[in-house]
Amino acid sequence: MRVDVVSIFPEYLAPLELSLIGKARQDGLLELKVHDLRDFTTDRHRTVDDTPYGGGAGMVMKPEPWAQALAAVAAERPEGAAGPAAAAKPVLIVPSPAGERFTQATAQELSAEDRLVFACGRYEGIDERVMEWAGEHFTVRPMSLGDYVLNGGEVAVLAMVEAIGRLLPGVVGNPESLVEESHSDGLLEYPVYTKPSSWRGRDVPAVLLSGNHGKIAQWRRHEQYRRTAERRPDLLEEFDAGKLPRADRTAFVDLGYDVVDGRLRRRPDAGADGEQASRHVPAS
Repeated sequence: MRVDVVSIFPEYLAPLELSLIGKARQDGLLELKVHDLRDFTTDRHRTVDDTPYGGGAGMVMKPEPWAQALAAVAAERPEGAAGPAAAAKPVLIVPSPAGERFTQATAQELSAEDRLVFACGRYEGIDERVMEWAGEHFTVRPMSLGDYVLNGGEVAVLAMVEAIGRLLPGVVGNPESLVEESHSDGLLEYPVYTKPSSWRGRDVPAVLLSGNHGKIAQWRRHEQYRRTAERRPDLLEEFDAGKLPRADRTAFVDLGYDVVDGRLRRRPDAGADGEQASRHVPAS
């Protein structure tokens, strides 16, 4: 995969030289280049922003430096590429609080792309005409990490590149760890423990020491359900519970949910302990 990042603060992307992403770059699994937007300006002050039409606070990033930068990036040929650079449209990701929500599913989808380009906006954002123009040369996807505002797109790009890059084949040493992580199956990850088995009066759950792999797997699934219900109940709205074994459906009912047409529905009268839960479990 080839990744390009355009920013007025290229040094902000230095962490991408570290840890697994840095190693993936060294091993040739990920080609990543950072470009300074100011290199594509034409005035001696290297100006990248101006006042907004219509008034208002802040400054807006000028269109021409962005067009020049993105055109230059699109024209570059990735290392080892056999065909023309423009054989397929690169995906242009623009971090923005007005973008679609970036999720683990998004990361998985984007990890299958050959080329990703990230445009790090600053100030009040990039002139909207850049997005319109870029649509002729890129598949444009504004992306948001969440419902909050950052000073610029660089922090979001660090997060997205790591989330996407670690899914590339060979980047993570044990591929099974990717399957068991939070959000890989639409749920949060179960709690994890290591040695010692007893620490400051707190013991590791006995089932994890039992050696019974079936019971351990079930305990971990049920802990995923509990943790997700407590911390991110919104994730359960789209969770497919139709093919769960009876014990797993019972676990959800204990948490105050009924299984209706394969979907989980929170009971309005559900208590914290899910009393009389068994009567709500559909037959297998």
